[in-house]
Amino acid sequence: MEEEKGEEYLFKVVLIGDSAVGKSNLLSRFARNEFDANSKATIGVEFQTQVVEIDGKEIKAQIWDTAGQERFRAVTSAYYRGAVGALVVYDITRRGTFDSINRWLQELTTQNDSTIARMLVGNKCDLENIREVSTEEGKSLAEAEGLFFMETSALDSTNVQTAFEIVIHEIYDNISRKILNSDSYKAELSANGVSLVNGAGSKQSSCCSR
Repeated sequence: MEEEKGEEYLFKVVLIGDSAVGKSNLLSRFARNEFDANSKATIGVEFQTQVVEIDGKEIKAQIWDTAGQERFRAVTSAYYRGAVGALVVYDITRRGTFDSINRWLQELTTQNDSTIARMLVGNKCDLENIREVSTEEGKSLAEAEGLFFMETSALDSTNVQTAFEIVIHEIYDNISRKILNSDSYKAELSANGVSLVNGAGSKQSSCCSR
């Protein structure tokens, strides 16, 4: 019975960054292994839930794709609430999207005061011939801000799975450490919109994998 597995985790992860850096395609590549060359700008927010197994435990990552356009910023601020992970995305072929990263990081910090696993993602690395931001610049910024760093291509799948899995593993490690330090952390998780359900008393444990 699945009830015997113990805890069940649900982590909220947000994708942020300027419009058209490829956030929606990163998500669709990770969640469904799909890529849409004609994908339209996200309006408001969309999310997908993906199941990952860590240490024999079933982890559900609820990944939110937020609109990058300036006019939707007020709408999307609510979606930072309860997030325990973030992929901050820029397009390696558009320097302006890289220059915006500090603003996105600041917004993330302002909107979310919990420990959050953060990764800087330089997307569209398949377009090496029109690159405007070097890998070294991405690494330097990530080191300065204490972020994980990876270059990805949603088009050809390069590093997409790995980027999401690193963030999910880091969230799991963060939360495991806190659980060891505090029995009351389960209540905090629920309050933050992140659930950690004890399988022994849960009837929801069997509704997970699809």
